Amino acid sequence: MEHEKNAAVSTPEMVTVSRAEYDSQQAQLTELKLQNQWLLEQLGLAKKRQFGASSERLQEGLMDQLSFMANEAEAYAYGTQNATAEQVAVKAHARKRQSGNVLDIVPEGTPMEVVEHRLSEGERTCDTCGAVMEEIGKEVRRSLKMEPARFWIREDVYYTYACKQCEAETGEGNLRKTPKQPTLCPGSFASPEAVAHIMTQKFVMYSPLYRLEQEFQRQGLKLSRQTMANWILQASDTWLRPVYDALHRRLCQETVLHGDETTLQVLKEPGRTSTSKSYMWLYRTSGCAEYPIVLYEYQPSRKAEHAQAFLKDFSGWL
Repeated sequence: MEHEKNAAVSTPEMVTVSRAEYDSQQAQLTELKLQNQWLLEQLGLAKKRQFGASSERLQEGLMDQLSFMANEAEAYAYGTQNATAEQVAVKAHARKRQSGNVLDIVPEGTPMEVVEHRLSEGERTCDTCGAVMEEIGKEVRRSLKMEPARFWIREDVYYTYACKQCEAETGEGNLRKTPKQPTLCPGSFASPEAVAHIMTQKFVMYSPLYRLEQEFQRQGLKLSRQTMANWILQASDTWLRPVYDALHRRLCQETVLHGDETTLQVLKEPGRTSTSKSYMWLYRTSGCAEYPIVLYEYQPSRKAEHAQAFLKDFSGWL
């Protein structure tokens, strides 16, 4: 009898939950599974970076990242199928399902194009009585529009003027030309907007020039990577080098500076193999500086003479 009583007590009870609560629990479980998968992949990548062979470390880490990115869209799409408007607690903060309103994701001041769709007078004729229907309401559907980087040709036409009266009286005409605006790179068709876009894609978005060349070719623009490289180098020497030198002079006026160097490899460097170890030196102001300055300088070695040459006008603490 006592055995039967214990057995009855240990029997699990049936609990009824609502559909909304069940969907919420499923969404939370899916979110936790995705987060756990991401943490495990990051842990595996960290172990390979720390203990893996140096020759295989980069390749294995890259494959791990590619394997995660390959199904990233599918994983997050599955995780949001059962998401509800309720908040789901994840590590001391609340996460909501993103709103479906496009106005919630665009910055303030985004231009809006309004296209109105109306029926013609003939299409608004009532089939019952033949009268023209009146407009009583409207339905607005918003969508996010994008377009790739556009390119066009700009022609600057500079006219020349002559005094015909002087030419008639003296036989010599006075000429006057419209002053020309300075060009970014003399002898080329580069514009400040084009070079700024290429530099942003390369140095901010980390897109190599060969990928930019392929992207432009898909749009019909035959702009080679050699031309883009020449534009970057010429614009840097002409327009950015003076800014760098001015910052360098300001940097050397500080009383406290920090310096460090890190290794990197440079391909096709004259007189050196591609496996040679080079260094990128970094100099920056201290945390108490009124205007923070960070400058980089490439050097083939980490000899102290490089820092001495760069900081020859500096007399503070390093």
